[in-house]
Amino acid sequence: MGKKKFLTWAFLLLLLVSTALYGCSSDNASEGGEGEGGNEGESTEEKTLIFGRGGDSVSLDPITVTDGESFKVTKNIFDTLVNFGEQDTEIESALATEWTASEDGLTYTFTLEEGVKFHDDTDFNAEAVVKNFERWAAGDGEQFPYYGSMFGGYGDEEGHVIESVEATGDYEVVFTLKRPQAPFLKNLAMSPFAIASPTAFESAGDAFGDNPVGTGPFKFVEWKRNDTITIEKFDDYWVEDEPKLDQVVFRAIPDNSARLNALLSGEIDLADGITPSDGATIEADENLQLFERPSMNVGYLGMTVTREPFDDPKVRQAVNHAIDKQALVDAFFEGRAEVAKNPIPPVISGYNDSIEGYDYNPERAKELLAEAGLEDGFEMELYAMPVPRPYMPDGQKVAEAIQKNLADVGVTAEIVSFEWATYLEKAANGEADAFLLGWTGDNGDADNFLYALLDQDNVGTNNYTYYENQELHDILIQAQSEVEEEVRNDLYMQAQEIIHEDAPWVPLAHSTPLLAGGNNVINFKAHPTGSDKLASVDLE
Repeated sequence: MGKKKFLTWAFLLLLLVSTALYGCSSDNASEGGEGEGGNEGESTEEKTLIFGRGGDSVSLDPITVTDGESFKVTKNIFDTLVNFGEQDTEIESALATEWTASEDGLTYTFTLEEGVKFHDDTDFNAEAVVKNFERWAAGDGEQFPYYGSMFGGYGDEEGHVIESVEATGDYEVVFTLKRPQAPFLKNLAMSPFAIASPTAFESAGDAFGDNPVGTGPFKFVEWKRNDTITIEKFDDYWVEDEPKLDQVVFRAIPDNSARLNALLSGEIDLADGITPSDGATIEADENLQLFERPSMNVGYLGMTVTREPFDDPKVRQAVNHAIDKQALVDAFFEGRAEVAKNPIPPVISGYNDSIEGYDYNPERAKELLAEAGLEDGFEMELYAMPVPRPYMPDGQKVAEAIQKNLADVGVTAEIVSFEWATYLEKAANGEADAFLLGWTGDNGDADNFLYALLDQDNVGTNNYTYYENQELHDILIQAQSEVEEEVRNDLYMQAQEIIHEDAPWVPLAHSTPLLAGGNNVINFKAHPTGSDKLASVDLE
């Protein structure tokens, strides 16, 4: 949080006396600053932004995680080969200044930025890019879940899209693919595929996530678990005139009310996870500003299809009919969300609007349960998210509402929860009967939702439901490999029909996430991916 100047005349007098005692003249003090005509020392004041958020990061090694709280920090420590636009998912240059693709879509040649340094003063070059991809490809779904989700596997696995990554010069890298991949460039722009210092990750091993080293605008300073993560300005950042801030402190404040109060009192400068009900409070305060993140997400109830009775599609369809999604949106999103019927939001190309969503129909839910031999209902555990997320401002309250809906059709749901990292781990391991979760799109492509979250290749990584369907898999792989957008869109529409019928999820809502900040925050732009780069943010 930017330090505010409360220099009373008494304090100013004391400062002048102290300066005289220590032999420092006012002329010398002025020479040390860059400001003109302001209070002495004004220009040398460090600018620290405090960002209040709902939970702690899981790791600061971006390739090892899938959660937004981790990417929120790593986005500012690392750079990727290509970037998204300021508030969209159009591809722009980053560590790669330019690139060309072969006509068959199997070869990409990247020219890299020269003179870039990692935070440990080692050189960024083509060999560093190669070593990052070699590290990821040598892993597995447990180590590097996003790599398999986006590139079809690891090493010599049949589905692995990347054939090779070669340094063909000090600052030139050639990627050879086994088959065309339409979202390839968008995948490279995603936070997990940020380029890390090979020297650092080879030395640190599994501990790299505790002391990350990238080329980004800020370098890592300190991590106090479940409290704060501090990063500071990297003076040798390769982008001119960035960053503007000297330091950023990410402060975990899980309780929504406490986070809002910290913003209102000036303890923090920025806050995410603003509940829709508090949006009006922010807008009415002349000292604050409200930010709307462009909507590109889905909140959902997932059902682990390998666990009884959720191995029966009729049970999953019954749960879909049992939940009053409109009531959830009305109660917890205050008009800043729309009811979901598909796993992808309407802003994503290929969205199938012709699908008729499961209506709220408790009687139909009871009929389906009876057809499944469960006319007397059943007992289950319902995982409630312990932290607010953009797609679900209050997981506990949403879980309680769902619990009531399920009770109305004879299903007894016991709500359980865990610390955030444990929650994700247990859900990924298939230990939940049903769980609340969600997804903010990483790259604006339907593949990033449907393939990443619901394809059989990604069971146990991003596909927490353990749902498998070979017909769906074939369609999604075909869509990945197709470069004609109209053909891709048709395939994704077919995929959504299959998913709708099999019902591994109850899609709940597509939200417009809210953030808020003090009026002293300048040039903050909320990105639809949920990962905000703070290099151009300033404080006045």
